[in-house]
Amino acid sequence: MTLNRENVLIEALPYIREFHDSIMVIKVGGHAMVNPEVMSDIIQDIVLLRFVGIHPIIVHGGGPEISEKMKRMGKESQFVGGLRVTDDDTIEIARMVLVGNINTEIVALIGKHGGKGIGLSGKDGKLLIAKKKPFQKVMIENVEHEVDLGWVGDTEIINPEILNILIREGYIPVISPIAMDINGKALNINADTVAGDIAAAVNAKKLILMTDVPGILKDINDRSSRISRIYIEDIEDLIESGLVLGGMIPKIRSAACSVASGVGKIHIIDGSISHSILLELFTDTGIGTMVYKKEDE
Repeated sequence: MTLNRENVLIEALPYIREFHDSIMVIKVGGHAMVNPEVMSDIIQDIVLLRFVGIHPIIVHGGGPEISEKMKRMGKESQFVGGLRVTDDDTIEIARMVLVGNINTEIVALIGKHGGKGIGLSGKDGKLLIAKKKPFQKVMIENVEHEVDLGWVGDTEIINPEILNILIREGYIPVISPIAMDINGKALNINADTVAGDIAAAVNAKKLILMTDVPGILKDINDRSSRISRIYIEDIEDLIESGLVLGGMIPKIRSAACSVASGVGKIHIIDGSISHSILLELFTDTGIGTMVYKKEDE
């Protein structure tokens, strides 16, 4: 049965009260990045969060857009053992797409919906200091190889000062996952990882990871088999049992690390659902999978 409008607002009220003046980090990626209508709905939700007293921070990815840009420029994406190699040309294209295109588009959408967005990369204010990933071991035709992934990094230091200043002044920071090393060299970092690192550094109450699936599923072929809540203590068992597979494994492990580092709760939601953020945060049932510690039950 459809809720009356007043019932929807009454249901949302205790959540709005609980989350008031808290920081939430939202990682935007997947289907939302290539669908303007979906992206507009997401940004509208995020601006609404700001107007009800929540402090959102956006982290965005852009892998498909980088691949498409490289193709248009006549450069093929290079993968070794399933891992993307980021050479000098690729890091420049990644910076161009993430910082110059996607970031500015999100900031413009925030303005369209009445908010104040400001774009950042990890280089701004030394927000993200990283180190180059070491050689990665991969299996190719049953033979182990060590592969240099190029200009791909791991976070070493988060300097949240600039974020705290912007939040205090009512801005919504929009962060591209381009960091720098101690010598100022640009490094590309996985956006899920950046979102988790930033959420921990700013003591975020929640980290929302937007994906193309409804959350963790008991059956990957049945979108209605969503698991609504998972304890971080059970994650490795879920991976070993095969319930968590493929690209969801690093995402769920990153979520567990974020919770262990002090983030209140992680929400994995389907970004293609209209107004998915509001439905997850402000309704009793939610629409995704929440990851948290047993002691926070």
